[in-house]
Amino acid sequence: MDGAGAEPAPALHRAVRGYLDHLTVERGLSANTLASYRRDLARYLATLAAAGVTDLAAVGAAEVEGHLARLRAGDDEHPPLAVSSAARAASAVRGLHRFALREGLAGADPSRDVRPPTPPRRLPRALPVEDVVRLLETAGPVTATSDAAPRALRDRALLEFLYGTGARISEAVGAAVDDLDPDAGTVLLRGKGGRTRLVPIGGYAVEALRAWLVRGRPALLAAGRGTPAVFVNARGGPLTRQGAWTVLRRAAERAGLPVDGPDAVSPHTLRHSYATHLLDGGADVRVVQELLGHASVTTTQVYTLVTVERLREVYATAHPRARG
Repeated sequence: MDGAGAEPAPALHRAVRGYLDHLTVERGLSANTLASYRRDLARYLATLAAAGVTDLAAVGAAEVEGHLARLRAGDDEHPPLAVSSAARAASAVRGLHRFALREGLAGADPSRDVRPPTPPRRLPRALPVEDVVRLLETAGPVTATSDAAPRALRDRALLEFLYGTGARISEAVGAAVDDLDPDAGTVLLRGKGGRTRLVPIGGYAVEALRAWLVRGRPALLAAGRGTPAVFVNARGGPLTRQGAWTVLRRAAERAGLPVDGPDAVSPHTLRHSYATHLLDGGADVRVVQELLGHASVTTTQVYTLVTVERLREVYATAHPRARG
């Protein structure tokens, strides 16, 4: 391609920096999402530079469509992107052009009529209730017994918390002691985009949290400099996402659940299971939306597909006229 390897024009760099600053300050996107957008837009600028484009005002729909098509097809330097990754890249490009239009950097939005690839709808995997119970029971004790190790109390409290609230792993490790109200059975979760929500905690989770906070957490906290985090590591600092993953993996191995491959148990598995079990129990999808912290009910409705699929399985095996 003519111009391949050319350095993007300063005007393009300034526009991208302004857009990323806007996402950071005004939208409050997570660091991981911003890093992904930064990579996506760097690749887009490289495409524009190779085409000799020096200003967003000169970009047309053909340039946008061509770039997105190359993401799906791949080239000598990049493998083809999966549909989900290409959709994210398309979102970054479209957002940049909308920003440029609002800021007067361009007179039109060339991406407005460009349709991004649609990721395939995949049914989330939910564990059966009995598997969840086995997982939780192998993590550690639920009560503050005198011979319970602090880390065992923490591990049980963490997994009970994840399943009992439907929290994302980032919300769990980011929870502070002051966010908890065990007497009321609630916790304030801090979700994506700085949004907060107050959710109930089940009785089993409250019991495990009390045991951890009374007998386990002070022992581990003594090794550090102090932290408001509910869950701490062996050095007395806040438990990390990776640390929480390790806790779950150890418990899953002991419970005989898969820890590798497509069916591997993950923190998100507990979130999926939480939502699916609520819907199976008769909860309204709008209530589950609020509990999960989804901005749109459309995101939550994927869980209803899981319950419908389960009903089909039961029907197919139980009804005498289900099969021809």
